[in-house]
Amino acid sequence: MKLIVNIPAYNEEDKIAETIGRIRKSFESDFYRTGPGTLLTEKRIQVIDDGSTDATATRAEEAGADLVISYRPNRKLAYSFKRAVESSLEHGADFMVNIDADGQFDPDDIPKLLGPVISLECDMTIANRFGNIAAKDIPWIRSFLNRFAASMVGFFLNTKTEDLTCGFRAHNRETLMRLNLVNVNFTYTQETIIDAIGKNLKLRWIPIAVTYHSDRKPKITKSIVKFVSNGFGIILKAVRDVRPMKFFGIPGLFMIGLSAILFLVFLASYFQDFKISPYRNYLSFSAIFFVVGLQFVVFALLADMVRSNRLLVEEQLYLTKKRLYEEKADETAPEKI
Repeated sequence: MKLIVNIPAYNEEDKIAETIGRIRKSFESDFYRTGPGTLLTEKRIQVIDDGSTDATATRAEEAGADLVISYRPNRKLAYSFKRAVESSLEHGADFMVNIDADGQFDPDDIPKLLGPVISLECDMTIANRFGNIAAKDIPWIRSFLNRFAASMVGFFLNTKTEDLTCGFRAHNRETLMRLNLVNVNFTYTQETIIDAIGKNLKLRWIPIAVTYHSDRKPKITKSIVKFVSNGFGIILKAVRDVRPMKFFGIPGLFMIGLSAILFLVFLASYFQDFKISPYRNYLSFSAIFFVVGLQFVVFALLADMVRSNRLLVEEQLYLTKKRLYEEKADETAPEKI
């Protein structure tokens, strides 16, 4: 079996060599010699240079990265992850671990994420920075927003979710082929979790230690407001596509219920003196809420039909990917003598 450890990088010439060296060193742990990692006969390090304007790609090659993929211009983290998945599948990876280039995550934690996936306990693991191991120096606003978003997503998906934005993850080959990114202009973290849950893939969050660098400048966006608005939009669209009946149906039923309450209040008031005019507002708002609620219910039914068709299309896409990447993996595999 083959493992590819992927490192997305943008202007990381100062850190990339150190990160690659630490990952290579982590391959010497007992996990790969006596644990589940013994099943991994090949371990490779891949760097996705996302349009860096410095010497990131050169430093990665000099540090011994097995695969370095560069392109320009910078296309953000989601596109970088998409390219990483495509390359990993093309090179026959059975497992792909994604880890940041800046060194905030410890490569010695890779076995923690990889073990349950190799042992078939789950399809994908995500590092949890908000579990029983407190993250060091994490901005409180980031912690609060992540926890709030995770609770909302968990409510709509009826699944406990923990850390939505951590990029330190492990995936099996089946997960890599089934994930489909719609948004490739920002980040992939929230969308892929929601997509995986919608496809009934088994996820597990693993508590890990992480240290934030106080002098670290954000690479995705410099504005917290823009980050929140973009992230919220991605989550909203992803939940809409995965749970359309709940997304549209709950507001619709709520408004229809409110309409019924207002109508009952109107009737109770009307039968006291049999006059409509003093209570016209109750009747008007009841009608408005009923019409809008009914529209939401119709949206829910239509969106659920769209989702059914999308699932059929994605199943065909999965089969196509499976056939295509198996052929490419055979082409890149070394010839047997």
